[in-house]
Amino acid sequence: MGRGFDLCFGIDAMAKKSLTFSGAPWESKVGYCRAVRVGAHIAVSGSAPVDNDGELVGADDAYAQAARCIEIIDAALQDAGASLKDVVRTRMFVTDISRWAEFGRAHHDAFGAISPATSMLEVSGLIGSGMLIEIEADAIVADSHT
Repeated sequence: MGRGFDLCFGIDAMAKKSLTFSGAPWESKVGYCRAVRVGAHIAVSGSAPVDNDGELVGADDAYAQAARCIEIIDAALQDAGASLKDVVRTRMFVTDISRWAEFGRAHHDAFGAISPATSMLEVSGLIGSGMLIEIEADAIVADSHT
């Protein structure tokens, strides 16, 4: 029998699964990790605008919060053997869609040359007080990265 392959997601079932943890307090409480890599595919969990101590970054600054989320995603991707240029999809969860241009400017600054598929969705709240945005990302690494 050959190696398994999931046609729905294109994930090689025999590929090694590797996990990246950030140390965020929510990881152990909720039961997740910052990123999961299976073969060439990397899924980065929702990344919130916090510093290394878990404190909010950017107070009421939508651009700064989005930029911080992207920094966290970039670090997780690097830990998983990839970079922002490998991102194929992002999802932005925002608490005030009227501030879309501020969030979008930060996204453009990081991904403008890459142009991943994306969504921006308004939600009623996020896990931490004062958080305006949380961003998820999916990446596929080129053969040279695997």
